[in-house]
Amino acid sequence: MEYTNLSRTDIKVSKICLGTMTWGRQNSEAEGHGQMDYAVEQGVNFFDTAELYPVPAQAETYADTERIIGNWFKARGNRDQIVLATKIAGVGEYTKHIRTTGFSRDAIIEAVEGSLQRLQTDYIDLYQLHWPERKTNFFGQRVFPTHSPDHWQDNIHEVLETLQDLVKQGKVRHVGLSNETPWGIMRYLEEAKVHGLPRMVSVQNPYSLLNRSYEVGSAEVSMREDIGLLPYSPLAFGVLSGKYLGGLKPANGRVTLFPQMARYSGENSTKATQRYFDLAQKHGLSLTQMALAFVNTRPFVTSNIIGATTMDQLKENIGSIDVNLSKELLLEIEAIHNDIPDPAP
Repeated sequence: MEYTNLSRTDIKVSKICLGTMTWGRQNSEAEGHGQMDYAVEQGVNFFDTAELYPVPAQAETYADTERIIGNWFKARGNRDQIVLATKIAGVGEYTKHIRTTGFSRDAIIEAVEGSLQRLQTDYIDLYQLHWPERKTNFFGQRVFPTHSPDHWQDNIHEVLETLQDLVKQGKVRHVGLSNETPWGIMRYLEEAKVHGLPRMVSVQNPYSLLNRSYEVGSAEVSMREDIGLLPYSPLAFGVLSGKYLGGLKPANGRVTLFPQMARYSGENSTKATQRYFDLAQKHGLSLTQMALAFVNTRPFVTSNIIGATTMDQLKENIGSIDVNLSKELLLEIEAIHNDIPDPAP
């Protein structure tokens, strides 16, 4: 396993981060525990979760993923060996069963206290804002939502002050963003710099061969401001395994089970996926290996958040850390990207 620093902190995290959003719906608690056991054996020390999980979100399973992780910590007694990240849910129609008060002081405190209780720990290493309260481009939205009213009032200073109090109390060590734009990232960084408030150390945004939009604007912020990307969906809901090519619908596949999760299933995504699949085959790799290895090697990436529903998938995903991509292969990836750029933002 390879390790890197979490931004300017002294925390070393594995280059592969274990994502957990299927635990509690697609995976049982026992399977989640098995995944964590195997990941740790392979040198993974970084887990990412959220109060929202499992996904798709529903009231009946709210925060079950955190409970599964908490039970594992209690059973294994190894909390100090894991860098643990979780998130507060943003405002949205499909999360109103959680709360509707956004990132108010009371909401953040309530969310942190709930996560601590479920995770059976007294501190969170990385606490993230799952998505912005304001209306902007995230979750695959290409067009800026000027057509929709935005009643958001800039509360970034207040949010950081609340997080600062939680850091001082020892309940949170560091803070990060998720599904953010270049404007949002810089706004938080500047507010922290000017007022001596907690500095965001990471950004968790989508990034894969089918969605490299982070490279336009945000990657420069990551490199120049030392706020690394924690890419989620590096396999695009499993589409970049190639298992849906040819119109196949594997019974336990995420897109098969939840057809509303069609973010990476458009016509151009399918065309690009076929070309990437053929390229990987040409170089003696699986598409999964190539797709993950590409993300692993990006200079603005701190840790690649992988997710799996089977142990075979998990082994291949973690094993991508040992896959090296030749200069020739990387040039061929760029050729496909130039032909079909970001088909699934």
